[in-house]
Amino acid sequence: MSKVLRIGILAGESSGDILGAGLMLVLKSQHPQVIFEGIGGPLMSAQGLQSMVPMESLSVMGLIEPLKRLPELLRVRKKIVKHFLDNEPDVFIGIDSPDFNLNIEKQLKLSGIPIVHYVSPSVWAWRSKRIHKIARSVDLMLTLFPFEEAIYEKNGIAVSCVGHPLADLIPIEIDKISAVQGLGLKQDTPIMALLPGSREGEVGRLAPEFLECASLCMQHDSELQIVIPCANAARRQQIEVLLFDKFPTLNITMVDGQSREVMAAADVILIASGTATLEALLLKKPMLVCYKMSALSYAFISRMLKVPYFSLPNLLAGKVLVEEKVQSEVNAEALFHGIQALFQDKNKQVELNLEYLKIHRLLRKNANARAAEAVLNLITQGRKL
Repeated sequence: MSKVLRIGILAGESSGDILGAGLMLVLKSQHPQVIFEGIGGPLMSAQGLQSMVPMESLSVMGLIEPLKRLPELLRVRKKIVKHFLDNEPDVFIGIDSPDFNLNIEKQLKLSGIPIVHYVSPSVWAWRSKRIHKIARSVDLMLTLFPFEEAIYEKNGIAVSCVGHPLADLIPIEIDKISAVQGLGLKQDTPIMALLPGSREGEVGRLAPEFLECASLCMQHDSELQIVIPCANAARRQQIEVLLFDKFPTLNITMVDGQSREVMAAADVILIASGTATLEALLLKKPMLVCYKMSALSYAFISRMLKVPYFSLPNLLAGKVLVEEKVQSEVNAEALFHGIQALFQDKNKQVELNLEYLKIHRLLRKNANARAAEAVLNLITQGRKL
C-alpha cells in the first residue's frame, strides 16, 4: 500500500473508544502516515483522531431516550455522511453503536466505500431482523465473541472473530495486593467496588440503590471499604451531590477513573450491566450485575428479548455464572443480600474462577492485530493502493 491511508472511524461511547484506539495503534504501526477522521473519545484522539463532534453527544441508551435527542443526532449523522461522501476514505469503520452507525454505513456503502462494523449488534438477543440491514450496510463484520460468527456466516455476511482486546490486556493472574496498595486501601479489610455506569441516566437510576446497599453493608460490617471509580468529572459530581444530599455520613472512597485498578483490588463488585462486567470477569471477580432503564424503554425491550440473560458473563458461559438484577429487582435490600452471599460463599468463588479462566483464554486472540489485519485486507480487496 503505497499511498497515505485515509480511514473514517466512528465510536459513540467509551467502550468503543477503547476498541478504536487499540485498532488505530496497530494501523499506525504499519502505516505511520495514516489519517483518521470521524468521532471518538480521548483514547482515539490520543492516537491522532480529530473528532468532528464530542463523542459524549452520542452516548444515549434505551429506546425512548434517543428520541429526545433525535434532531441533534440526525444533524450529526448528516454531517458525517456528507463529509465522507465528499472526501471518500479508503475504509469506514463503525464501532458498536449500531442504531447510529448502521445508517451511516448503509449510505456510504452505496457510494462504494468499503465498510467495516466492529462489534456485532446483539441480533442473537433481540431485533434479529436487523441482520438484513447489516447485510445491506456492511462489507465485513468484526465480532468480539466466537458464538457470534455463525450468525453472520449463515446470512452470507463476511465475518471475522478477533477476540476482545481486554482479554489480551488483562493478565490471567491478577495482582490484588499491588492494586490495593496503589489505591491506598487497607490490605486485610474487605473491599467492595461500586460501578453504577458511565452515563448520566444510568448513574441516576442505579447509584441511589447502590449507595443505599453500601450503607446497609457498612451497618453489617463497619470495617468494609467501599470504593467508587468515577467514569469522568461529570459522573463524580453527580455522585457527590447524591452523597451530600442523601448519604452524608457514608464513608466512600471516590477515585477518578482507574476502574480496572478498583475492580482488581475489590473482593466483590456491584456493577451496571455492560462492558465493565467483562472486565470484572477477566479480573476473576465475584459480581452482582444490575440493569435498569426507563420503564417505557424496558417495556419495549423486554418483549423482544430472545435470551434468558443480559450480562456478558452469563451470555458467554451460556448459563448463570453471576446473579442479575433488573428493573424493580434493583433495590437496596435485594442488593444487600446478594452482596452478602458473594462475600460468604468461598466455594462458589473457586468454581467461578475456573469458569472465568476458560472464557478468558477463549477471548485471548490478539484482537487489535487481528482487527487491523482484517481491515487492511478489506482495503486491499476493494482498491489497489
